[in-house]
Amino acid sequence: MEIAKLDYPSPLGIIEIGSTNKAVCSLKFTEREEILYKKQIDTPAVLMDCYQQLDEYFQGERLEFTVPYKLEGTAFQERVWESLTSVSFGKTASYKEIALMAGNEKAVRAVGSTNGRNQICLLVPCHRIIGANGKMVGYAHGVWRKEWLLAHEKEIITNRGMHIHQPL
Repeated sequence: MEIAKLDYPSPLGIIEIGSTNKAVCSLKFTEREEILYKKQIDTPAVLMDCYQQLDEYFQGERLEFTVPYKLEGTAFQERVWESLTSVSFGKTASYKEIALMAGNEKAVRAVGSTNGRNQICLLVPCHRIIGANGKMVGYAHGVWRKEWLLAHEKEIITNRGMHIHQPL
């Protein structure tokens, strides 16, 4: 399976997107300052779609991602990642709430570990998971990015006068 790559210059640094011809399989912040992977004639459409959706997200125009993606892990990891997608734009959930949703309320540490193994941040919104006490704990791409992303989403909701109901 050949992986194509494309860099997106976000306000938080370069995001490297990886995909097959059918689905995004990685999306991660880099610590690079230069774009290595540029749009090419043969760049897969799914990569171009993801790039566009990221742009819309950072411009405050997109509240959810619809680009196809593929994550592979254990059955528990896949349940956790699926649970993350139910946390609405601008909202947060605790690791314990995600553990409950994934079917094992005692697996809080395993949820944290699985959250850190999420290979497609933003599309599967691991930045929306916080400590039970409301503190920003852990984020594979830096807590400062997590704080920025949550503030970005809350600002968009406020500016639009939105009220988001989230069934957790």
